[in-house]
Amino acid sequence: MLAPYERPIHLMGYITSAALEETGYVVLDRYNQELDPKEWLDIEYNDWKSSGDTRFAPLASAFGEIECNGFWNHKPPRTDKDGVWIDSQVEKAPNLTRRAQEPGANVGRCRVIELQPTPYGECLYNLHQDDNNRLNPDGTGWVVRGFFNLTDDKDSYFVLRENRTDPAGEVRIALPAGAQLIIDTQRLWHAATHNGTEPRYCLITSWTSGPELDAYIEKYNGVNHVESVEVPQDLLDAGYAEQARKDAARAAYYAAKGQVEVQAMSEA
Repeated sequence: MLAPYERPIHLMGYITSAALEETGYVVLDRYNQELDPKEWLDIEYNDWKSSGDTRFAPLASAFGEIECNGFWNHKPPRTDKDGVWIDSQVEKAPNLTRRAQEPGANVGRCRVIELQPTPYGECLYNLHQDDNNRLNPDGTGWVVRGFFNLTDDKDSYFVLRENRTDPAGEVRIALPAGAQLIIDTQRLWHAATHNGTEPRYCLITSWTSGPELDAYIEKYNGVNHVESVEVPQDLLDAGYAEQARKDAARAAYYAAKGQVEVQAMSEA
């Protein structure tokens, strides 16, 4: 368990969590998801594409509408904070809303992702960083994301890398029902390998770093090192090759159009 600390640290002019400083992630105690109803099956989804074949069901958005756009793409543009809860969605998913609000930290976007089966090689190709802190004023809390796995995806795992194309130091975090992660997704490249036959569902919440989030991490015994899910070396090698193949095909596509590919941050 992480040693308790009295106040958050400041990095690059922002208030950040000491718990995330070393590795960029923490894993909290597992939640007993079986006690809660499957509220994610009742809420409304839209076809917002992220990394992989996805849909999203927002619980909080920029103005309380069922849409998933970055807050900076609205008028007035702003950072991913002070999300407006969507009454029709909250009514159908009060437990998911309660869980997103429990830390007491400021909530920006909050939504459930539906991810179709995604093999390891496709996951590596999908690795991305999130654009969480655009327009975020200096001296305020750094925005990170919480991931609460809702379905029991025992053979699936979250992939985290410091460098998108370098597997050295890759962390693979298991995703059973109730797995709870907090990740600096603007720092870490991330995506999910989903080895199921049914969709994976996960609650994703943008939280502002500060004493409230620090206390929540401490309350649920956050750890910033976990043992990676073991994957046979031949499957890892095949995944690396698939990522390289798809990257090369994408680069060739842009080259044929006379354009330079830009690896942009995701708005997901």
